[in-house]
Amino acid sequence: MKTNKRLVLVVVFMLGTLFNYANNGSEINSKSVNAKKVRVEFKDAKKGHLLIIKDEQGVQLHSETVSKVGDLNKTFDLSSLVDGKYTIELNKDFKIIVKTINVKNNRVFFNNNDNKVIVKPLISNNENVLKISKINSIKEPLKVVVYYNNEIIYTETIEDSIVLNRVYKLNKDIKGDYTAIVYSNNRSYSKNFKI
Repeated sequence: MKTNKRLVLVVVFMLGTLFNYANNGSEINSKSVNAKKVRVEFKDAKKGHLLIIKDEQGVQLHSETVSKVGDLNKTFDLSSLVDGKYTIELNKDFKIIVKTINVKNNRVFFNNNDNKVIVKPLISNNENVLKISKINSIKEPLKVVVYYNNEIIYTETIEDSIVLNRVYKLNKDIKGDYTAIVYSNNRSYSKNFKI
């Protein structure tokens, strides 16, 4: 009898270890704490990253700045939200990790089919040379707009391109404030700079 109990205990521990290793391979790990609360884990968070909860229309319902380095574990009671689709996002340095949940009848469900990682564009400048790079794995149209003193001086829409690599040479004699904006994934990414 004692041998059977030990065997069952060993099997339970081994299964627990197996499931733990299986869950640790993912960038996003989310667990249901109970029917009304959810626990979301994001791997490799850094101080200064932004955690955001949004509704279907993109309205920001909650925002907080990560205060420490390491895995981020948060528990949210989302049962009081109106029925619908919501996202929990971790805005990192070069990407945004998006976890999708549904709330129905005060119960929270994960929608793992809609989870995604959005790669942010890299916008940099060196004096009068502006460089923009973006991986566009879903081949969504990208729009680039460059402003000089709040007036549009250049605009371009790129379609059907997996990788965007653009170098723009601006007139070094025209000094002032510039802004480069890339529109992608229903979001905008910008960089302000001076020449």
